[in-house]
Amino acid sequence: MIRLAIPSEGQGGLDGMRAGHFGHCDVFTCIDVENGQIKQVSILPNKEHVQGGCMVPVNLLAEAGVNALVVGGIGMRPLMGFRQVGIEVFHDGVRPEIRPVVEDFLAGKLPQITNDQVCGGGGH
Repeated sequence: MIRLAIPSEGQGGLDGMRAGHFGHCDVFTCIDVENGQIKQVSILPNKEHVQGGCMVPVNLLAEAGVNALVVGGIGMRPLMGFRQVGIEVFHDGVRPEIRPVVEDFLAGKLPQITNDQVCGGGGH
């Protein structure tokens, strides 16, 4: 089973909007996938992200059993943290809607993020 997390604005959900900066998102939309099919969608509230606290969401998602994440942008420190806890990080920097990004993830169309795609933090 895959538990995919998408940084989300507001209440999140499959029909919600993605957050530009994963560490400052309101919630994470978590999608449980089995045999390529969505089995369950749940919402995981984010914890407060303070300056230098990039590992807070890493630990939160790891504790929630997440093993894949799609971001529009991410800094090197949290990317390394996700890799250390076994969470694969995928990249889609274009679309703000959650559903088409999840559909592309399920179809294997999203690439894993590379070190040269990281950013310095802040807005994207």
